[in-house]
Amino acid sequence: MIPFLFVTTVLIWGTTWFAIALQAGPVPALVSIFYRFGVAGVLFVAGLALSGRLRLPRKDHQIWLVAQALCLFSLNFICFYYAVRYIPSGLESVIFSMATIFNAINARIFYKDKITKQVVLASILGICGLVLLFGRDVFSSSGTEALTGAGLAMLGTLFFSFGNMVSRRNSQMGISPITANAWGMCYGALILLALITLTGTPIVAPADVTYLGALLYLAIFGSIVAFTTYLILVARIGSAKAAYMTVLFPIIALAISTLFEGYIWHWTSVLGLILALTGNIIMFAPKKTKPDASSPSLAKVELGDTASAAS
Repeated sequence: MIPFLFVTTVLIWGTTWFAIALQAGPVPALVSIFYRFGVAGVLFVAGLALSGRLRLPRKDHQIWLVAQALCLFSLNFICFYYAVRYIPSGLESVIFSMATIFNAINARIFYKDKITKQVVLASILGICGLVLLFGRDVFSSSGTEALTGAGLAMLGTLFFSFGNMVSRRNSQMGISPITANAWGMCYGALILLALITLTGTPIVAPADVTYLGALLYLAIFGSIVAFTTYLILVARIGSAKAAYMTVLFPIIALAISTLFEGYIWHWTSVLGLILALTGNIIMFAPKKTKPDASSPSLAKVELGDTASAAS
């Protein structure tokens, strides 16, 4: 099942960016996101209720579920839905893959995790990759649009990273990730409905069959199925190996952008993508552990092999 779950998650989350682009049009972004998480939240909670796993966390945890909803199921997607109006969905996915770097920095700030040389190198490669990917567009006539789209995607990724920190806190407090996501999507829909009301945004019905298909795909597959398969993978193979999927998302998304959005490749784009993906690979590369000096095997190392063993 592991290869099936892995491929399923990569294909779904690698294609959701294009589905978001298909929703750009007469329906306001706030309303589109509200539709997505309203449908997903109701179906997710109903599924948990039918399986007997629906359990609302204690009242003192509710504020943290609302915080998770703000970061993972509302504010971040507002940024992503507006960003895709300015840049191709494939480039947006590359920026989102930098969430691993944001996570490392925020984990240092909020949980005092150590930032290693590995993280620093990955960050440098990732930033250089993004500069090369967007460099031509920034200096072209549409440079302002490219900067706006990249900035919104970065802000959305930052919110997503904050949501990861809140999710980590909720898990430490004993809240199941599946339960947190189900209720978080419902809270996210309520937050979006409040924003729609406060801003006077008109609630427009789904425009056409393409929009409705993208909506159902994002709600059912992108929000429920992919989150569930990802959580199962984390449980079976660990978060580090499961995180390798973020390296593959941009490849799928950029391939779709090339086929359906007319994304044009230049040598700077290719080099930028390679650097960004290499940064992600380095981020998740297993750390080398130093051999224990007290290990019996070390005592058997001959004098001529001492230098190589120490290295």
